[in-house]
Amino acid sequence: MADKIERALVVTAHPDDSEFGTGGTVAKLAKDGCEVTYVVVTNGNKGSGDRTMTPERLAAIRADEQRNAARTLGVARVEFLGYPDGEVEDTRDVRRDVAREIRKWRPDLLICQNPNRTYNLGASHRDHRTVGGVALDCVYPLARDHMAFPELLPEFEPHKVRQVYVMQWQNPHLVVDISDVMDLKLRALACHASQFADFARVETRVRERSAEIGKPKGFAYAEAFDHILLPF
Repeated sequence: MADKIERALVVTAHPDDSEFGTGGTVAKLAKDGCEVTYVVVTNGNKGSGDRTMTPERLAAIRADEQRNAARTLGVARVEFLGYPDGEVEDTRDVRRDVAREIRKWRPDLLICQNPNRTYNLGASHRDHRTVGGVALDCVYPLARDHMAFPELLPEFEPHKVRQVYVMQWQNPHLVVDISDVMDLKLRALACHASQFADFARVETRVRERSAEIGKPKGFAYAEAFDHILLPF
């Protein structure tokens, strides 16, 4: 992150996805003075094993948890698009809504999930893949081109994103040292209490995975991405 990034937009499928995949990187960006905005595409209303829970209650709980987690990391704002959890399709409505958020917040950097299937099923949820693909389609060309979604004009003028980080688990282009903010990442993750029966176990897993990513670079903890630079 050598170049100064003034504004970053993190587009994910569910509440807690940002903290798992890029919480440390977000904390570093915010500490460096970057204005970070979250866009959460679904309301997370299916993510519970509690048979007494309702989708409506869960969506409200998870929205509060996400706001608290974002505040912990220094994120400026959270935008919820409100699509049903587990049912995201690559539709015109979803593409328009994500393109609108890119045009609205005009990020230098967009961070998104990986659109490709992997055998890490937790990181390769169907919603993650769909939202990752939509985010990339919106970076190029839908948020950029004025004739895409003409109904967004004149309120939301086209915007060119300078660079993209795609969350990556294997052979990443970019490894970000998060050693100094690892505890902050974990505090933000802990805000998602509805998702964890045993947070100590989650913390152990996250520390182990982050250490594994960082080890080849000599970092205690790290997050990994594919890095896309777009021509001006």
